[in-house]
Amino acid sequence: MSRILVVGASGTVGSELSRLLAAQGATVVKATRRTPTAADQVQLDLVGRVGLKAAFGGVDRAFLLAPPGHADQEALLAPLIDEARGAGLQKVVLMTAMGANADENTPMRKAERRLEASGLAWNIVRPNWFMQNFNTFWLHGIQTAGQIFLPVGKAKGSFIDARDIAAVASRLLMRDDLTNRDFDLTGPRALDHDEVAAILSQATGKAIGFTDITPDAMLQGLLGAGLPADYAGFLVQLLGHFKAGHAERTTDAVQQITGHAPRTIEQYAKDYRASWV
Repeated sequence: MSRILVVGASGTVGSELSRLLAAQGATVVKATRRTPTAADQVQLDLVGRVGLKAAFGGVDRAFLLAPPGHADQEALLAPLIDEARGAGLQKVVLMTAMGANADENTPMRKAERRLEASGLAWNIVRPNWFMQNFNTFWLHGIQTAGQIFLPVGKAKGSFIDARDIAAVASRLLMRDDLTNRDFDLTGPRALDHDEVAAILSQATGKAIGFTDITPDAMLQGLLGAGLPADYAGFLVQLLGHFKAGHAERTTDAVQQITGHAPRTIEQYAKDYRASWV
């Protein structure tokens, strides 16, 4: 059975992916930036480039992503891809983001191209904005003011549940019939943030609304929360793409790969209700 390295194993997608892979009998090697505290963990610091060879030792497949907080994803992903190639892995699944392939000069697209040219068997998954952002990154405004504060106007997004991303990645890692293909991953329909707020309100019994703010207000809020300036600017730029309508498209990739329809935001709100009450 496969021995699979999961980068970002403690994150929103990686933790669920690790669970799914283990349930299918795979041996999961969980990469952690910190000193390992469990037998299934291995230290891997992408920023300091610590632990690369050890992380890939004895594994035959890998799930890669760049950790949040860094705008230059290529600088972090390139050593991983190169190490995977040197180790002769059977397959690599790379998670970037929907729209990453719109501009060949962006760091994320350069990382995708590096993997495609590596000679390894690969898949690239590009998820749209996570539903789980509403119980993590955008949670503070909901908890303190009952509002989702974002500079996106009435634009819609086909938000995807991170559990569906993990299900897709698990399927691609465990089988080889879809090798060397890329997939844009979305939820089943596009909604604007007023519609999302209404669904969260119904699920929680609390009044939750949406307030459209300026990009500068968003930037200042991110900087105030301690995000690095380049990454904060990168997020505001991405939100600008959302406002321009680039997150509205839907695909059937989740259904195609997993055999089940992607979760609705109503199901997400029900499952995560405790986050907002």
